[in-house]
Amino acid sequence: MSAVLRIAVTGASGFCGGYVARAAAARGAEVLCVGRRPGPVGRHLPWDAARAEPDLGAADLVVHCAAAVGDHPPGSPAEAEQYAVNVGGTARLLAAAGGRPVVWVSSASVYDPRPGAARPGAPPIREDHPTAAGQLNGYGRSKALGERLALDAGAVVLRPRAVYGAGDPHLVPRLLARVRGGVLLLPGRDVALSLTAVENLAEACLAAAGWPPGAYNVTDARPYRRDEVVRRVLRAYGVRARIAHVPLALARLARSAELTPYALDQLARSVVLDIDRARAQGWVPRHGLADHLAAVGARTP
Repeated sequence: MSAVLRIAVTGASGFCGGYVARAAAARGAEVLCVGRRPGPVGRHLPWDAARAEPDLGAADLVVHCAAAVGDHPPGSPAEAEQYAVNVGGTARLLAAAGGRPVVWVSSASVYDPRPGAARPGAPPIREDHPTAAGQLNGYGRSKALGERLALDAGAVVLRPRAVYGAGDPHLVPRLLARVRGGVLLLPGRDVALSLTAVENLAEACLAAAGWPPGAYNVTDARPYRRDEVVRRVLRAYGVRARIAHVPLALARLARSAELTPYALDQLARSVVLDIDRARAQGWVPRHGLADHLAAVGARTP
């Protein structure tokens, strides 16, 4: 192994991969940004995950963040692209890794919601919760298939939930887009949710190279109450709106581009992940929503 650690980060031009690449560079690593576009630091190694095998440039460690996200109609070309990237791309990446350590960033979307994980009083979801079926969309299904390949190859698989932070292209923008006439409609009752600061995920990605192979949940230190999170986000972004609750059945009928069936479920169903397995490896989630919102508030006029 070289004196300077070489870390290949796929998807480094994206939200999560960019944070991993910058965190790796800040620790003195040589960063290889593998993907269609250059990353924020390091050297660019072009790769189309849907069609080719990557050149990993003599990397010592591979952190695989590249993924095709979205809630697409079943059978659509966009869903087919998800499988090409999230499953086929994983197979090509693992072949190119050639025995190098791989940290594969998955998602809590792989968990089957049917075995009662969201019932009142249910314990937090552990890594042995079923992932073989039941995912709510092509993203969840393709990530479950991709991570199965990664686990079979001896990779470390990280399962964050609802990743947020500066530059978040999905979570907060879609929430703010739902404000209409000073009102934000939320589906169903208030629920407990696990969220993951992107900084916590990035630190876990770099720490996980030394962990035993297998799956690990990665979230903030404690779960949040949905309604309180929404109120704090609205305040931090200077949006004056009140929260109103809509029966879940009605919300399903009124779904929109911002509130797809998958997004609706993410807001309406309590999902709390158990992170004891990652903690046992010495990982500590040092960041939380308060840190992010304080930074947002400092930037908001």
